[in-house]
Formats: sequence, structure tokens, C-alpha cells
Amino acid sequence: MQYAIILPVDESDYLTGEALSKIRHEYVDGHVYAMAGASKTHNTITLNIAARLRQQLRGSPCRAFVADMKVKVEPSRAYYYPDVVVTGAEQDTAPDAPKDILPPPILIVEVLSESTDNIDRREKMCAYGLIDSLQEYLLVDSREARAELFRRRPERGWEQWIATPGDTLRLASVGLDLAVADLYEDADL
Repeated sequence: MQYAIILPVDESDYLTGEALSKIRHEYVDGHVYAMAGASKTHNTITLNIAARLRQQLRGSPCRAFVADMKVKVEPSRAYYYPDVVVTGAEQDTAPDAPKDILPPPILIVEVLSESTDNIDRREKMCAYGLIDSLQEYLLVDSREARAELFRRRPERGWEQWIATPGDTLRLASVGLDLAVADLYEDADL
């Protein structure tokens, strides 16, 4: 019988390797996980959200990013690649800011698929909840027209809204009303 010993990877080694890698990897407490590719539906939903956010944020200090920007979660020693992330911190857009890491997001969006649903709902939601700057976490299903918005409320934790066709979500963190129909435009659902 053969066996393998899996040793934790140092954070700096992860960052060095990730800069050279042709595929993306997430990092959680010393362990590295390769990212799977996404479907056309997933990409369409992601682009719909990013396009509306980009339009909304023009002229503001906030910026929206998609797919290839890491979010660092300090307390859990993790780096994740959200589908869409919005930062409101001017230091993130400064010329000397890291080019691929966004530490203080105000909004994170994950598009759910069969393979990511549990991770996005449990592991990432718990980790993202540790980010003090995060105001909202939006989960958008790629299998049916359904979205869940979690908004941080001081003294009360997270509140949840579920939206289905015909509903509109208010993204208070960026001042955007987003119709469920807009999320799924051309997504063939």
C-alpha cells in the first residue's frame, strides 16, 4: 500500500506559485485547491452582474472586479476568487496597491453551481463573514432563477432576502436595485 503525506503550504509560497500558475487556486489555512472552470450560464450571469455594477459605480471610489481578483480573509488564512467583488477602499485602486489581491471588499457575489453550492454557502460564507468591511454577500444560482442576499446588520448579524423572477434586490452597499430578470438576461434559464 502507498500513501501520501500532504503538508501545509506556506502563504508566501502559495502567492509566489499562484503568480506563475496558468490556473487559479484558492488557499485555505495552508491547503491549496484548484479552481474548476465555469459554464456559459455561469459566465453570462457573472457578466450581467459585473456590467450593472460597473455602470452603477462609475465616478465613485468603488470598483467592481470579476473572477481573477483574490480576496484575502485574514483571520482564516484564506484567499478566495469570488465571481464578482466590489471594493470601496481608495487604497485598492492606488498605483502601488497589490495587482491581484483585494483585502477590504464591501460586496461579494458568488454564482452557485452543483460543484460550488456547499462551499459558497458554508465555508466561504463563514470566512467572508470575518471581513469587517463586507456589507453584503449575494448568492446567485446558475441552475434556477433564484438569488439570496445576505446583508450585515450591526448588533443583529446577517439578514437574508430570497429573490425569484419578478423580484428586485436592493444592493445597499452600492446603491443598486437589481432585478432578478437582469441577473439572468441571456442565461437560458
